[in-house]
Amino acid sequence: MARKKIMIVDDAPMMRLIIHNLLRNDPHLCLIASASNGQEALDKLPEVEPDLILLDLDMPVMDGLEFLRHARLKSRARVVVLTSIAPKGSPKALEAQALGADAVLSKPSGPVSYDLADKAGSEIRQTIYRLLGIPANPEGTMSGTGIRL
Repeated sequence: MARKKIMIVDDAPMMRLIIHNLLRNDPHLCLIASASNGQEALDKLPEVEPDLILLDLDMPVMDGLEFLRHARLKSRARVVVLTSIAPKGSPKALEAQALGADAVLSKPSGPVSYDLADKAGSEIRQTIYRLLGIPANPEGTMSGTGIRL
């Protein structure tokens, strides 16, 4: 199976690094691009053609909701919103889903969640694998990662 291409869109450089570190050794995923706001991400979409976008909502220049309004015209990438301002079921989370987000996940400790891997890493990976159709192996772990489902 070819590695799936991931783009990270978050205005916080530390958050982009934390997400990168969470996913960098995954044998099924390839981190191909990052952007610090929605406009930068839109500009990169035709060039990088990601399979999945991890998207923050609260960003300068163009926020995540505005990005979603335009992204479907440029890309078929799956979108996972990863945010601290829109818990599941909140009006912003529902708006993001109405605009095409495939999933909305919460950052566990605010805009820069240093504990992301410990508190939400498994949920993020499971969501990515489910959306991209990466199967679990017979032992009940995500294929090739050793992460138990």
